[in-house]
Amino acid sequence: MSLDNRPVYTGGCQCGAVRFRVEGPLADASVCHCRMCQKASGNFYLPLVSVGGAKLDWTRGEPKRFRSSSAAWRGFCADCGTPLTFEAPDGVALAIAAFDDPTGVVPTIQWGTEAKLAYVDRIHELPGEDTMADISSAPYLAELVSYQHPDHDTEQWPPKERS
Repeated sequence: MSLDNRPVYTGGCQCGAVRFRVEGPLADASVCHCRMCQKASGNFYLPLVSVGGAKLDWTRGEPKRFRSSSAAWRGFCADCGTPLTFEAPDGVALAIAAFDDPTGVVPTIQWGTEAKLAYVDRIHELPGEDTMADISSAPYLAELVSYQHPDHDTEQWPPKERS
């Protein structure tokens, strides 16, 4: 929370070149299945949350933007490619997974269901394993070092020893 008790959210891209801070309540959170969102995210769908009336600041870098239609721009990190924004005449939406703590940003509706991939509703029925469960067939996992930006703001990124 900020000093005036407004919620504060932070987030950014995978490599840390682009970071954001949102102060104030977020608006509608959704999952979009439209083909444009599938392609923009390289995924089955794109979870987004509208910034609404909250204040959005880019605290490190700024997204590069691609005009995906006559009405929208897609913001992404030019260094690592992380999808970050959907920008339209009615405002900016941020990719939910780009938040440092996405657990509290819960979608309440699905859009673009005409392009929804039929198997998406059955993914929860697939068997699930922790990442390290595959260590016998992928021994490199035992010594894996992540270069991904941590889920919190940092004074400097990347760390000096990695530069």
